[in-house]
Amino acid sequence: QVQLVESGGDLVQPGGSLRLSCAASGMIFSRAVMAWYRQAPGNQRELVAVISSSSTRNYADSVKGRFTISRDNAKNTVYLQMNSLKSEDTAVYYCNAGMTMGLAGPYWGQGTQVTVSS
Repeated sequence: QVQLVESGGDLVQPGGSLRLSCAASGMIFSRAVMAWYRQAPGNQRELVAVISSSSTRNYADSVKGRFTISRDNAKNTVYLQMNSLKSEDTAVYYCNAGMTMGLAGPYWGQGTQVTVSS
């Protein structure tokens, strides 16, 4: 059974930084496409960043240059380093696992809340 467990969400001031983690189990992590999505109240869930098994990365235009996705296959963990946070980054962030770049995979974590506010 695949499990994805996110952590690292918090309340942070504008301009601050956070690092989200997603620990995976029950899957061959090194072969998976891993992604971070987010959903703000009243909005649809949107892709933030994705990393392939070979570490090819894609980002939403709104986070390019500020967010970095990375993976540690030895720890079965994917990270999202978020810098220069803005109020519009406030959302629940979800970890996602699948096999195809460009498509949301079938596995989701429970989400972690990121709030950017002064």
